[in-house]
Amino acid sequence: MYNGLLHLHNLMRWVIIILLLVAIIKHYKGMSGAKAYSGSDRKVDLFLMISAHITLLIGLYQWFAGALGLQNLQSKGFGEVMKNAPERFFAVEHLVGMILAIVFITIGRAKGKPANAAGAEHKKALGWFLAALVLIFLLVPWPFREGIARAWFPGM
Repeated sequence: MYNGLLHLHNLMRWVIIILLLVAIIKHYKGMSGAKAYSGSDRKVDLFLMISAHITLLIGLYQWFAGALGLQNLQSKGFGEVMKNAPERFFAVEHLVGMILAIVFITIGRAKGKPANAAGAEHKKALGWFLAALVLIFLLVPWPFREGIARAWFPGM
């Protein structure tokens, strides 16, 4: 079960990144007033937030049940885990960074939520979404990151 949830967590990263990019583009276009912010645009933000929160729940389960999170901290101690970069990444950095990214996504959705959102609301939402995207890109265990690498797609 743990391995399947790890693959799902990995797959959900792509869902979040794609939805986040779509939301950023829509809010950027909304800032210029080129296109009215429609119900389908609000749904992109909603699906983004739902996907992020589901991924958070899966990740929290992995942190509590898996060997790289709480169990590692309990067995080795916080000081020892903090001295080892790969262990520190999964036990602390990834967890805290992704929770912040999900908070930013939630705030961005709230800021861009009004049906008649004007340019200012789009700008506020865009800023939060961009901050979330930067955090996600920095704190995902990409395949090229030595010591913490994960596959591009689940099961690879």
